[in-house]
Amino acid sequence: MNVRNSKTPVIDVHGHYGRYHRGQNAFIDQWMTADAKVVAARARDVGIDYTIVSPLAGLMPRGEADAFAGNEEAAQTVAETDGLLQWVIVDPLQPRTYQQAEEILAQPQCVGIKIHPEEHIYPIREHGAELFEFAARHDAIVLAHSGDPYSLPADFIPHADAHPNVRLILAHLGNGGGAAGDPTLQVRAIQAAQGNNVFVDTSSARSLLPGLVEWAVAEIGVERILFGTDTPVYCTSMQRARIDHAEIGDDDKARILSLNAADLFQLHGAHHC
Repeated sequence: MNVRNSKTPVIDVHGHYGRYHRGQNAFIDQWMTADAKVVAARARDVGIDYTIVSPLAGLMPRGEADAFAGNEEAAQTVAETDGLLQWVIVDPLQPRTYQQAEEILAQPQCVGIKIHPEEHIYPIREHGAELFEFAARHDAIVLAHSGDPYSLPADFIPHADAHPNVRLILAHLGNGGGAAGDPTLQVRAIQAAQGNNVFVDTSSARSLLPGLVEWAVAEIGVERILFGTDTPVYCTSMQRARIDHAEIGDDDKARILSLNAADLFQLHGAHHC
């Protein structure tokens, strides 16, 4: 399956770069770490033109990360690295990230806002109103970690409904709070939304389950599904292969890998690498 052409790039909407720092297993931390150049090279190797990244330094260690410093470094690193675009992180517990995000959103490498209730340790139920009001003022696209206790997909929907100009991507198709969790949470949240401004990305280990991607396409339509890898946490080539070999039509594969995100981010017509 080859969806590359001169007009529509292949886009990974959910990536990172930097040091993975969970502090529980040194091997895992090492294997899930990669600098910006390595992330971009892995993407190029499997025909991905753009990877939209946030810095792991702005998310980890959990509850201790300096999102402001991570954003500042990322603005320079992403601008200097072919194939990368930026999510600017907003952490409501670090209020100065709001003003910083306003400035970085105006820069050409930045395409939207990243929020991560789990890593920053706040319930979206308590901070969603202020985050979405901020995003609405900037007509922003928001990528949100979803599927865990502070970030249940259903808890985002009232805010997305209240601000239809905000395009929300619920990350991690199938993530339902661990191996025994509910894999339907993101899809059910999209079905409950009043508008057409909520999407899901495929950046989860659960997306490798035979049938999950195919079920999601049947339930919500391919137009709501975006390709994501969670690189370098997961293997870029593995996530790409999951869509290339999904049991869906070639047109649907092209929408997931390329066309949906190109429409959302207005990235038609140019390749970045």
